[in-house]
Amino acid sequence: MSGGAPGAAPPALAVRGLTKRFGGFVALDAVSLDVPEGSITGLIGPNGAGKTTLFATVAGFLPPDEGTVMLRGQDVTAAPPWRLHRAGLARTFQIPRLFARMTVLENLMVAAPDQSGERLPLPWIARARIAREEAALAERAQAVLARLNLAALAEAPATALSGGQKKLVELGRALMSGASLILLDEPAAGVNRTLLREIAATIARLNREDAITFLVIEHDLDLVAELCDPVHVLAEGRVIASGTMAQVRNDPVVAEAYLGMAIAPAD
Repeated sequence: MSGGAPGAAPPALAVRGLTKRFGGFVALDAVSLDVPEGSITGLIGPNGAGKTTLFATVAGFLPPDEGTVMLRGQDVTAAPPWRLHRAGLARTFQIPRLFARMTVLENLMVAAPDQSGERLPLPWIARARIAREEAALAERAQAVLARLNLAALAEAPATALSGGQKKLVELGRALMSGASLILLDEPAAGVNRTLLREIAATIARLNREDAITFLVIEHDLDLVAELCDPVHVLAEGRVIASGTMAQVRNDPVVAEAYLGMAIAPAD
């Protein structure tokens, strides 16, 4: 957890001693972990382990009670989500949060930062400039949808999408924000196996071709084994193991935490 040798580049994300309490309940208990730059890092653990609370705290939706969050060497502890968004960190949700009355294309367009049309009174005095920006944004959003194999659904309402397609749209919105570190919350949940293979391939391609770093919460351990290295295991608000998926599968502490649910020893 040291973050590397002296002079080495810092990890994309470094969490140190992060603690979050809700009254007398300790949801996160001095959590420390690294997400190496350029990695697809997995975060697994039984239900109630604190994984989503960790995401919410790292992404600025909840203030920590103790500890620090470092984004590429910069202290961003308790920074608001909009500031982290501008710094290149985006978060998706287990249940996608799309604008139901907007089309798929519009859902992507609104995710782009620093749009002139958002600043008053500029819309009244720079209509031509705003129109040019919106045209460029629409073109960029179309390109992102093409990469996600969603181009044919650009004009469809968000409500018409399947659960897996909505997860891809959320990923597309993260790409539109310019994020270089994306926190993915259960991309496989409720997704059919065919679309799951497509989502997994998309994550791997974005990591390989666009150098996007991912931290992924996932219960599908086969998917974690395929995509993620390293893997951190959270249980009762604490990191109990870190390493490759093969290493954590064979850790007796991890097996005990899962109570025999889904951890099978590696071959």
